[in-house]
Amino acid sequence: MLALLHTSPAHVPVFDALRDEDHPGLELRHFVDEDLLSRARAQGPDTVADDVRAVLARAAAEGARAVLCTCSTLGAVAETAGAAVPVVRVDRPMAAAAVAAGPRVAVLATVESTFGPTADLIVEEARRAARPVTVRRILVDGAWDRFAAGDAEGCARLVADAADAVRDADAIVLAQASMTPAQRLTRTRVPVLSSPRPGLAAGARAARHG
Repeated sequence: MLALLHTSPAHVPVFDALRDEDHPGLELRHFVDEDLLSRARAQGPDTVADDVRAVLARAAAEGARAVLCTCSTLGAVAETAGAAVPVVRVDRPMAAAAVAAGPRVAVLATVESTFGPTADLIVEEARRAARPVTVRRILVDGAWDRFAAGDAEGCARLVADAADAVRDADAIVLAQASMTPAQRLTRTRVPVLSSPRPGLAAGARAARHG
């Protein structure tokens, strides 16, 4: 069984659908805590480390063989929490793909708190691959407000427009799983990368071997 730590209930059907498409038979158990992201945005991700650790411990106690953290802001905290089972951050495979695409990576996010963890992860993957990288940060104004209000399509359109406006990049990273619907709306020739599909694949592998 693979447990998933979410900070929005909107992610549950997304990952269930991906499971049905790519990993039929994989049991998922969803843990949703919106307050974790609210507090991490206001006070910093490290301030919720104990609560993240408690969720991971609960998931392991309930039979999870691995945990996939779908929140980019909390990914580093979850990875280093010292859980009893493997913890996979959903955006790590995406970061590796961005580094492989070339040295100029544009990161789009709808909340400021995501930039630090995502940029650090891309730099980490670049070091691991012995590749140069330059990370540019682009905040998509207004997109998070639309997502929080339940207007996922409006959020996706703003993100897609921001991606299409990017110049001089080898890859465009959609830093949050909630931004994934924008992928189908973009027209840019620059690769636009999102995290849910490759992240779930990594989580499934960890659950099989955990």
